[in-house]
Amino acid sequence: MEEEKEVKLHGMWASTYVKRVEVALRAKGIPYEYIEEDLSNKSQLLLRYNPVHKKVPVLVHNGNPIAESSVILEYIDETWKIAPRLLPDDPCQRAQVRFWASFIQQQLFEAIGRIITSNGEAQEKNTNELLQQMDVFEEKMKEFFPEGTQGIQNESIGLLDILVSATFSPYKIQEEIAGVKILDPKRHPIIYSWVTNMNQVPVMKELVPPHEKLLALLQFVRQNALKSST
Repeated sequence: MEEEKEVKLHGMWASTYVKRVEVALRAKGIPYEYIEEDLSNKSQLLLRYNPVHKKVPVLVHNGNPIAESSVILEYIDETWKIAPRLLPDDPCQRAQVRFWASFIQQQLFEAIGRIITSNGEAQEKNTNELLQQMDVFEEKMKEFFPEGTQGIQNESIGLLDILVSATFSPYKIQEEIAGVKILDPKRHPIIYSWVTNMNQVPVMKELVPPHEKLLALLQFVRQNALKSST
C-alpha cells in the first residue's frame, strides 16, 4: 500500500509508550523502521521531530513527525483503516473507549509508577489508591467483556487491549521491584485474565523486553527515586 512507505519509529526498548505504538503497527501489518534512541544523548532528529517534549515515541510517516503515543495510535487507526481497528466506528462506543483509555493512563498506569518510586507509608497509600481504582475498572469492564477475554488475537486487538497490556503485562517485575501485590486474580479476575490472554497474543509476545534487563532498569529507577526523596 502506498501510504505504508517511509514509516519510521523513534523509540527506546523499555518504553511502554513505544511498545503501544509497535503493537498497533505490527497488528495492522504495517512495515516500519525502528530507530533506537539513547535518551541520555538524544539524537538531533528526535529533538527536531519532538522539540516540545523531546521524548519518544515519535512516528515519522513520509517525513511528517507525530509525537505522543495516544496521538500516534489514533493517527495509525485513521490512516490505515484496516483490521484491527483500534477504536470502534460508533461515536458513542468510541467516546467510551477514549474515556477508559484516559482512565487507564491516569488512574492505573501512573499509579503503578508512583508505587515503584515510593516507600513506606507513601507506597502503602499509593497501593491502596491503585487497588481501589482497579476495583472500579474491574466492575465496569464486565460490560465490555460479558463473555470473557479469551477471544483476543492479533486481528481483534483494540486500544484498551493495548493500554491494559502496557500497564499490567510486566506486573510480576513491578511486584518484585516494589515488594507489593499489584495484580491479584481473586480480587481482579477480569483484569488478570485480560492480561494473561494478551500476553499470549503473538504480536505481544514478540515485543516482550528481556526480563533481567527490564528488572535492572526498574531497580535503577526505584533506587534513584528513593534517594532523591530522602
